[in-house]
Amino acid sequence: MSAATRPALVLEHEADAPAGLLADWAAERGIDLEVFAWHADGDGDGAPDVAGRPFVVVLGSEASAFDDTVPWLARERALLDRALALDVPILGICFGGQHLARALGGTVSPASRPEVGWLEVESLDPETVPPGRYLQWHRDAFTPPPGAELLARSPVSAQAFRHGRHLGVQFHPEVTPAIALGWATNYPDSVRRAGTTVADVRAGGEEHAADARRRAYALFDMFRSRISG
Repeated sequence: MSAATRPALVLEHEADAPAGLLADWAAERGIDLEVFAWHADGDGDGAPDVAGRPFVVVLGSEASAFDDTVPWLARERALLDRALALDVPILGICFGGQHLARALGGTVSPASRPEVGWLEVESLDPETVPPGRYLQWHRDAFTPPPGAELLARSPVSAQAFRHGRHLGVQFHPEVTPAIALGWATNYPDSVRRAGTTVADVRAGGEEHAADARRRAYALFDMFRSRISG
């Protein structure tokens, strides 16, 4: 396969945290994706090269982006560093946004409190981050790296930044209501610690699914337009 036709690379960390709406969007836009599963490959041996990719997406994880004991974290950092050196655009989502922020010189640390559920995001750049409710599921938070533009925030943490052609978000635009409900069911302690319930997550998904999909597609379209311009 020539570099010009290589698919975009998606880094998946857990089987229950797939590309979701991002995969739907890519299929509708005729964009090929290659998903590499760190969780199925141990410490990351055999990770595909980023050279020639139109972009790289780093999905969420239960791991902490500042925990250097995570077996695959150093290898993913090397992959991100190579993408940055080659100016391959990166979209980081939740954990992915944190890891991108750290790679660019920002910091990651425990948030003042976890955010879980379909929560309002205050957009400072509505053309890039459409305002509204997104699925939140995080206990850690990033500081935007030096030179980055803060695009969105919540009462708890920064929610989105842009650094050149790279975009990091703390929320989960890719998550469908079914994925969110699966997390709520499988990780009840995370739900409880955030002061919400499985029923709230289910109801939020039912109420906000259509708008969340529309906002996700708009965000992905804006990311694509900026990296192709």
